[in-house]
Amino acid sequence: MNRPRNNQFLEPERGSGMIGWAMKQLAMWLVGGFIVYSLVVNHQLFSGSGQENPAQPASVHPVASAQWSARAPSETGALVTNSLTLQARPDGYAWVDAAVNGVPMNMAFDTGASYVSLTEADAQRAGVSGNLNYSIPIWTANGSNPGAPVVLREVRIGQLTIENVNAIVQRNLAHSLLGQTFLNRLQSFHMERGVLTLSWQ
Repeated sequence: MNRPRNNQFLEPERGSGMIGWAMKQLAMWLVGGFIVYSLVVNHQLFSGSGQENPAQPASVHPVASAQWSARAPSETGALVTNSLTLQARPDGYAWVDAAVNGVPMNMAFDTGASYVSLTEADAQRAGVSGNLNYSIPIWTANGSNPGAPVVLREVRIGQLTIENVNAIVQRNLAHSLLGQTFLNRLQSFHMERGVLTLSWQ
C-alpha cells in the first residue's frame, strides 16, 4: 500500500529526478532570500521614515509687543548698542510698562509730545504732586491744557533707565505719555509702519 506524498516539492525525487529537485530547491531559496533582502533594505521606504531630516513645519511667532536686543561691542571697545522695538496698538500708541521714580505704570509713547506728561493720579503715585504750578501752555486737539513742570528722578523701561527727566503734570489727561524730553535722551528713535524702535548705549 502506497502512502500519498503530501510534500512532493520539498521531498527529493528518487533516481534521475534528484538533480531536478535540487535545482528547484536552490531556485526557491534564492528567490525567497532576494525577497527578504529587498524587504529589509527598503523597510524605511515602506514605513515612510526614509528621510534623514524630515521637514518640520515652519514656526509662526506673533509680533511681540516689546522686543529687546543688544549689539555686541566692536573690537575697538565701543559701547554696546541696545534697542527696544514696540508694536503700536490700534489706537496708534506704542504702550509700555514703565516705572517712574520706582512706581510701575503703563505709559504710551507720543513722538509728537514735547514733554513726558503725567496724569495727576500718576504724579501723586510718583511723589511729584506737591506745589504744582500749571504755568506751561500746552495746546491739544481739545484745546488748551496747561502743564505743571516737574523733574522725575528716573524713568525706567526694562533695561533702560533715564535719570532727571523733565516732565509736566496735566489735568484731564487720559493717560501718561512719554514724549520728547525722554526720547531725546536716547541715541535714536523712529516710528515706521506702526513699529517704534528705540536705541541707546
